[in-house]
Amino acid sequence: MSIAKYIPNTFTLANLFSGCLGVLFAVNDRMEYAALFVALGIFCDFFDGFFARKFNVASDVGLQLDSLADMVTSGLVPGIVMYQLLNQASGLPWGEEQLSYAPSFRWFGLAITLASAYRLAKFNVDERQTSSFIGLPTPANAIFILSIPLILIFEEYAFAKALFSNPYVLLAITALSCFLLNAELPLFALKFKNFSWKDNIKRYVFLVLCIILLITLKYLAIPLIIMGYILMSLLWKD
Repeated sequence: MSIAKYIPNTFTLANLFSGCLGVLFAVNDRMEYAALFVALGIFCDFFDGFFARKFNVASDVGLQLDSLADMVTSGLVPGIVMYQLLNQASGLPWGEEQLSYAPSFRWFGLAITLASAYRLAKFNVDERQTSSFIGLPTPANAIFILSIPLILIFEEYAFAKALFSNPYVLLAITALSCFLLNAELPLFALKFKNFSWKDNIKRYVFLVLCIILLITLKYLAIPLIIMGYILMSLLWKD
């Protein structure tokens, strides 16, 4: 039996393992490491599909395993991160005394996890999403949410730190995230079937803009890139 059959699922399991490490770091308030392992998991998530198509070994098991891995890496970790951010914005550091089940808006951060689960379940049964997306993909949403603590830790923009430290802004971002994940918004995919300029002009323009923004704004560029991706999808029709 060819070893190629096992390569895609190996990358998927690597995605899941990275997500598990991301959960551990997020719970322990090590957001930079949580972001690192989420990024690593998303990298593995890209290559499991790439190799499944390349070796023509896609399977129903692989599809389900991919969604389960994404649920941890791109669903559970962002929810925990938002919970942490809302705790810190309210002056409530993570600790046993904060794990009570008393009503608090910090628990609303976990709505991202619930919305991600619903989005992944819909994706598995939606035949429209073979070459494009309906709603924001969970990896893109995870990158959006994980960029917030990176901005707070590493960037020097006072306005950005004040903005993303405001609990009401974080609640609004949480609500927006849940909406975008499950909204009927047609979004283009970054998968290249070939590398011709004519067939991929939108993708090339988007990638160039991403590079420019990342060089000039660093982590602050990430939320702008996600919003730009949505706007380009809605305004620039093929």
